[in-house]
Amino acid sequence: MHLDLTPQQQKAQAEFKAFTDRAIVPFADRADREEKTPPESIAQLARHGYLGATITPEYGGCGMDTIAYGLLSETIGRGCASLRSLLTVHTMVAQALLKWGSTAQKNQWLPKLATGEAIAAFGLTEPNVGSDAQRIETTATLEGNAYILNGSKKWITYGQIADVFSIFAQCDGKPTAFLVEKNAPGLSIEPIFGMLGARASMLAELRFDRCRIPRENLVGKVGFGLSCVASAALDYGRYSVAWGCVGIAQACLEACLHYTSVRQQFGTYLKEHPLIRQLISDMITQTKAARLLCYQAGYLRQIGDPKSIAETSIAKYFASTTAMKAASDAVQIHGANGCSPAFSVERYWRDAKIMEIIEGSTQIQQLTIASYGYQEYGMAISSKTLPVQMTSTP
Repeated sequence: MHLDLTPQQQKAQAEFKAFTDRAIVPFADRADREEKTPPESIAQLARHGYLGATITPEYGGCGMDTIAYGLLSETIGRGCASLRSLLTVHTMVAQALLKWGSTAQKNQWLPKLATGEAIAAFGLTEPNVGSDAQRIETTATLEGNAYILNGSKKWITYGQIADVFSIFAQCDGKPTAFLVEKNAPGLSIEPIFGMLGARASMLAELRFDRCRIPRENLVGKVGFGLSCVASAALDYGRYSVAWGCVGIAQACLEACLHYTSVRQQFGTYLKEHPLIRQLISDMITQTKAARLLCYQAGYLRQIGDPKSIAETSIAKYFASTTAMKAASDAVQIHGANGCSPAFSVERYWRDAKIMEIIEGSTQIQQLTIASYGYQEYGMAISSKTLPVQMTSTP
């Protein structure tokens, strides 16, 4: 793995940081309190081409490599986890269309997604279905030249403002993917407020009451929903979230370095206390380790290595737990101030907890990683360590 960024990636990283410090950080706490992302923040994200980060140039996108996209996710995540989640779900839908969409679907939607003319959201989770996605209850029935959808989706990131949704439903008993526009007859959208974290991500519940969509809105084939379309999207989502978790950890570190340098207790700055230094050293080490795991996953994705799927799960698992630990320690270091919305570390803690749940919970990642371990190492270990079975000739 090459650890050095290319000159182009270094330039992009500097641009991402300047953009985040100018256009996101000053407004992130207010967006969290108001539970709404300012339209101007989304417009600036679009103007810089970041909503089309991974869309190929033929459709008007930037065509960023996977490392550059990871750096973008980290940097925006450092500023605002909610806005990073918009980048994530928007990219998930775009990637699913790039891989599985028809020519007509690509031509209609990808240029709009690339410029931000249209916002996309991902609709898999339901009120009764989370990790066990095979058991989605929303149904789709073909009637003439249209599919009729019935059911609901919940916790849909930026569902309040999305123009098009990637929706998964049971069609002939098989999970299948569809594109549903926000003005489709029979679709109603209900905002969700009061969440623990990522409060500015404008969550919504979608309800389909004989929602009618054109037959051409089928993505891929019937039965391709989870194994193909959703898997392509979710893999990108995990990668983006992993990097975003590194961003949260980095934000916690920077906040603590500043706070401990200006806050005094017992006649000395906090940074001089050994126990504070221990917390800071752990935060630095774990953040760097999480970033390296994300680099590893990104590098393998870039070269098309099949191991990238497992490495992405490893990166997401470690980075999300790292973000939670960093945020918890940041609140501890800030004391009562850390429990106040006047200090951003309170938001980081709430956002970090969300990261341990979305795009595959910590426990789901542990199951995935363990299965990978048995496949990758299990046979080799067994062949070396199991006792030889002796047989006798009768």
